[in-house]
Amino acid sequence: MKKLLVMATGVASACLFNTAYAQSSVTLYGVIDNAMEFQNGGAGKVVRATSGGLYASRYGFKGSEDIGGGLKVNFQLEQGFSAMTGAAANSAEAFNRQAWVGLSGDFGEVRFGLQNTPQYIFINRELDPVAVMSMGSPMLNFNSLTIRVNNAISYFTPTMYGVTAQFMVAMRDSTTKPSNGLQFYNAAVRYENGPFRVAAGYEQADSATGTSALRLFNAGASVGIGPTRFFLAYHTERQTDDSVKRDVFEGSGSWTISPADMLAVMYGYEHDKTGQGNNAQQIGMTYEHYLSKRTTLYASAAFLQNRNQAKFTLNGTAYAGVTVAPGSNTRGVILGIVHTF
Repeated sequence: MKKLLVMATGVASACLFNTAYAQSSVTLYGVIDNAMEFQNGGAGKVVRATSGGLYASRYGFKGSEDIGGGLKVNFQLEQGFSAMTGAAANSAEAFNRQAWVGLSGDFGEVRFGLQNTPQYIFINRELDPVAVMSMGSPMLNFNSLTIRVNNAISYFTPTMYGVTAQFMVAMRDSTTKPSNGLQFYNAAVRYENGPFRVAAGYEQADSATGTSALRLFNAGASVGIGPTRFFLAYHTERQTDDSVKRDVFEGSGSWTISPADMLAVMYGYEHDKTGQGNNAQQIGMTYEHYLSKRTTLYASAAFLQNRNQAKFTLNGTAYAGVTVAPGSNTRGVILGIVHTF
């Protein structure tokens, strides 16, 4: 009888272990983006190898555990790196892009830790065809949007009647003055109905010294017609010390030439509101050819015209463009390959 009881206990334990294992999952994932780039910012030609021309190279872990009752515990750890050199984007941090844990269910989702902001993950795809990536996007070069923040607490609503919203606050720490309280606010809302999409978001980020705050607003709308989609976007930002006051307008469109080819063309205008006339405009394009579901060849090209003391440059998605002399024009071309796993 004792042997039978021990055997039954062992079988039950094995079943419980297998059930718990089946309810949990961890995924290793990553993106490798390498390219060759040409830029001329008025101070001479630059030809260089770059990583992150279209997507930021990264690797990470994400997982989920079903704890019952419709609830899941989720986490994500993510580190950026240069796929050209293998160097970490920030060697001082084990996971410099994301490090959060949260809970999701019918109520939506909450997250705690280092994470991407709602506007970055939620609004960018509504502003232009390349989701504000690559040197071809004027919004990438003219927009001061915060990408991610430490000490963040966020809430994502479930989708109701095509409407989804995300909200985030972030706490101060020892690197800020003062060192406690709230430093950052970010909110975004999106509506989708068939081929029509519209989204808007607001952000306020206090400076590390606590002397001023950057306030910005983004809005975008698009409509799909057959293989094409047309976008209109607006961005405004103000530093409360009046060091930055600008509006940005962008019109763009994409054409799905075939299931393996997409072309995006974008035009943007930056209007300096400080009264100094530091305006700028850019035209850009990005072409993507999908070799497979995981591998993409891409090419981007852009011309950016600066006025007066404006010195905007052509940034890659994960790196800064060349230094541009005030009032100088800049132009660039990049050819790259992206592989995801």
